[in-house]
Amino acid sequence: MAEIRSSTPRHHVVSREEWLKARLEVLKAEKELTRHGDEVARRRQALPWVRIDKEYRFDTDEGSVLLKDLFRGRSQLIVYHFMFGPDFTAGCPSCSAIADAFNGIVVHLQNHDVAFNAVSRAPLAKLQAYKRRMGWTFPWASSFGGDFNFDFNVSFTEEQQRRGDFEYNFRRDDPVMKVGAGEITFPGPAEFAAMTGTNVATYTREREGMSAFALENGVVYHTYSTYSRGVDPFFGFYHWLDRAPEGRNETGPWFRRHDEYEKR
Repeated sequence: MAEIRSSTPRHHVVSREEWLKARLEVLKAEKELTRHGDEVARRRQALPWVRIDKEYRFDTDEGSVLLKDLFRGRSQLIVYHFMFGPDFTAGCPSCSAIADAFNGIVVHLQNHDVAFNAVSRAPLAKLQAYKRRMGWTFPWASSFGGDFNFDFNVSFTEEQQRRGDFEYNFRRDDPVMKVGAGEITFPGPAEFAAMTGTNVATYTREREGMSAFALENGVVYHTYSTYSRGVDPFFGFYHWLDRAPEGRNETGPWFRRHDEYEKR
């Protein structure tokens, strides 16, 4: 039986003139938000730097390299902390959605003196296989066996998780880590854990984030990091949904890896 649709729209309907008046009010707020965003960006760039003396080593397609080698001749480096732990069978679906958005920007960053690299703790062979599956081309390095992820607060040990002795997103009471410790209060971690072939505790010991670095006179400096909702700007589809009639319209995890959707 065909679905019977009501002729009455669910939303308030007005004339074009009334819509324009309301739209201009929202435009005023959008401009204020843009100006505020510009000011926050200036404050990010004015943050002090932290010198990095530790020799972090990574496995890459070009072999074993140091952090300064990831700059590839450029003075700036952006790292996306991709959730793909050693025990995962596939990358985090959320990070994979973000990667779909940043995969095409690398060439533009490289031509603006900014190198880009994703970094995960999974062994390089796992990352390479998943990258082939997803059809991505961005550089992806493995920090397997090293301290990089732990030092930048995007990976945690079982002992840290058990004791609650961890810091994520500049706080020590991260609710998702509590989920990993057994306090499941919302469906996301459980569903995404299953999609990575792990349990909730294992899945939540890896977290997402982004860090920026500068290379000056042969010395690497840490300049910025953001985590959790701080990576929202790097999702491609969310900013389109924010302008769709029903917005994000989410009650739980809905997106999949791009090769897992049913054909429509």
